[in-house]
Amino acid sequence: MDDGDDMDRILDAVGPRLRALRQLRNVTLADLSADTGISVSTLSRLESGQRKPNLELLLPLARAHGVPLDELVGAPPTGDPRIHMRPIRRGDRTIVPLTRRPGGIQAYKHVIPGARERVREPDVRVHDGYEWLYVLNGRLRLVLGEQDLVLLPGEAAEFDTRVPHWFGAAGPEPVEFLGLFGRQGERAHIRARPALDETGE
Repeated sequence: MDDGDDMDRILDAVGPRLRALRQLRNVTLADLSADTGISVSTLSRLESGQRKPNLELLLPLARAHGVPLDELVGAPPTGDPRIHMRPIRRGDRTIVPLTRRPGGIQAYKHVIPGARERVREPDVRVHDGYEWLYVLNGRLRLVLGEQDLVLLPGEAAEFDTRVPHWFGAAGPEPVEFLGLFGRQGERAHIRARPALDETGE
């Protein structure tokens, strides 16, 4: 494979990577267009691979997504076997991507600080895909449609993200969990119990 083939392969992977970053942030093409000044049609063509990326487009996108430019273009490895994970900040939450390949199932580690008080009306979201969650430490509150659940360490949940959902810390301690996001896959069992009511019972 010559250098031209390598460059084509790198550029072809940019579109799926841009789409994955945007979906991770729950940002629409219109929102991203407003942030970057790039038209919705151009953003859509970039994500679908119909338009080749260039620095004039990638620099504002890297700033908007809060990632280094080399993460967008998938800089080649330097021989160091360690995985250099670059955290993404969303408000007070930290999300660490654990996969680097474009497309397919994407894995993330989430760290959410403890809640000082119970969130009475969570900001539920809806988007295409499926989400798998596995709690490592702390207690995770998951609001899924009409359900209000608390997951403990070692417990997992899987759901269609077209169902209104929200997750956060269930108490004053921070919660850490792994998340897998994809458009299809096997379902996992939900093992959780209802969240505490206002009296703490």
